[in-house]
Amino acid sequence: MTALSFQMVDARVAPHAAVPTILFRLRAAEHSGALIHAMVLRAQIRIEPQRRPYSAEEEDRLYELFGETPQWGDSLRPFLWTHASCTTPGFGGAIEVDLPVECTYDFEVAGAKYMHSLSAGEIPLVFLFSGTVFTRGQSGFAAEPIGWEQETQWRLPVRVWRELMDQYFPHSGWIRLDRDVLDALQNYKAHRALPTWDQAIGQLLKTAGTLDGG
Repeated sequence: MTALSFQMVDARVAPHAAVPTILFRLRAAEHSGALIHAMVLRAQIRIEPQRRPYSAEEEDRLYELFGETPQWGDSLRPFLWTHASCTTPGFGGAIEVDLPVECTYDFEVAGAKYMHSLSAGEIPLVFLFSGTVFTRGQSGFAAEPIGWEQETQWRLPVRVWRELMDQYFPHSGWIRLDRDVLDALQNYKAHRALPTWDQAIGQLLKTAGTLDGG
């Protein structure tokens, strides 16, 4: 039987990925002396919001996710961000590999909404691992599952998330609208000769009194 452990050592923005991607640098170690032929690794990544403090501005932005701050004792609970996977080459002892994590800026996704709400500091993450490890010995190849107890924590700097989103969506974001709402918004924009969607939505917010100038 293998004796594995995992540790996150770094995180950086993937420079040329087709979609927004963070590369988490993962160190995998085998402690029994077994030679690893390959490893297929899956990770469930959860955000642990209770493990950091928040400014008053951040608390206001997080109202939609967690409610009023007096409720946070009950509502501030770990929640799923995303899943990721990778395959390692053979190794003995330890190896470092990149675990690519594709990210979305869709505000329908709780993880994106949470990260957008943070001004600074770190995002507390926990990685829960599963998968299969393949070993090679005198009797040939063997496969065994990676136990669900394998996990590691990592605090992702908010600046890395900001850098990633600024690279793909500079000074912008996006939301998904129902088709009927989009048609109505397009009609509003056209009849008022507003040249951009920003100006159309901005005008509606000013009318509602929720944007400066209303």
